[in-house]
Amino acid sequence: MSDLPDRPGAQASLPRGAEAPSRPSPGDSVVTIRALVRRFGSLTAVDSIDVDVRRGEMFGLIGPDGAGKTTTLRCVLGLLRPDAGEVRTTGLDPVRQSAELSRHVGYLSQRFSLYGDLSVDENIAFFADVHGVREWKRRRDGLLDLLRMTPFRDRLAERLSGGMKQKLALACTLIHTPELLVLDEPTTGVDPVSRRDFWKILAQLQREGLTLLLTTPYLDEAERCGRVALMDHGRLLTVDEPDAIRASAPGLLLEVIAWPKRTAADWLLAAPRVAGVQTFGERLHVSVPDAAPAGGAAIAAELHDGLASAGLTVTSVRPIVPTLEDVFIARVQSGASANREVA
Repeated sequence: MSDLPDRPGAQASLPRGAEAPSRPSPGDSVVTIRALVRRFGSLTAVDSIDVDVRRGEMFGLIGPDGAGKTTTLRCVLGLLRPDAGEVRTTGLDPVRQSAELSRHVGYLSQRFSLYGDLSVDENIAFFADVHGVREWKRRRDGLLDLLRMTPFRDRLAERLSGGMKQKLALACTLIHTPELLVLDEPTTGVDPVSRRDFWKILAQLQREGLTLLLTTPYLDEAERCGRVALMDHGRLLTVDEPDAIRASAPGLLLEVIAWPKRTAADWLLAAPRVAGVQTFGERLHVSVPDAAPAGGAAIAAELHDGLASAGLTVTSVRPIVPTLEDVFIARVQSGASANREVA
């Protein structure tokens, strides 16, 4: 898709007689977080978490607003000093070695922060100068090609759409060839088509060898990450591959389409064995924690008949594979229930 020979992991022809640089092991950690704690007054925003981000992977910090995702990123970048624990980013102390760290890391925030009265090319040139990048024009051309922004290089940044502004911000972030790209909710406020395009670009960058650490409140986006950390109220719920997290979901999940939906949800919540009901558009996701997947068809038939007998119009009741969002909600509810029992 692009010609970016300066990107870590990208393939490029070497001068005759030159030796190829040794490639780091895929197991190397670009970010290491140990027992990280960060407080704001009496609020503990990050509560003793442990995370490793491996070289070359796309790693997602996932959770709702207030989960501690952005605070964790700011500690990784050296923008906040931890109250306890240790953080190493590209092998550096992000607070004490912040100047050196800036040469290794690119950061894309959720807010557009470039110069609206400068063109696309002028914004990239400015950031190349800030980072002291030499011979950056070939790099710029490759990035604009990758981002499909070459036809817009003379357009002022303020006249770009929301999705294109994020692409420009990404180009400026990558102009100095970082080994780690940190993104804080990069697609918030971006239209669905631009979101999908942006994720394709991130996947391409990751395939070329770039390590990505990102946050997102959208759990459908998290499915694209190689590994994710589910966070809630500053605590780490689990860290694993999305498929493994989905497979770890206990019990059975059923999808119910019935009308009136609210009445159907109330009936299901009162049904024996049903632990929770979540609304997803016109569908209801019903969790039955003490049931085995093998018994899904029988339980689906039982609920179908019960809803119909209650006078509801039932379109379908069927077992489904849980999404990350289903698992996340179940873990949060389980944790809240456990806390109530302790109290």
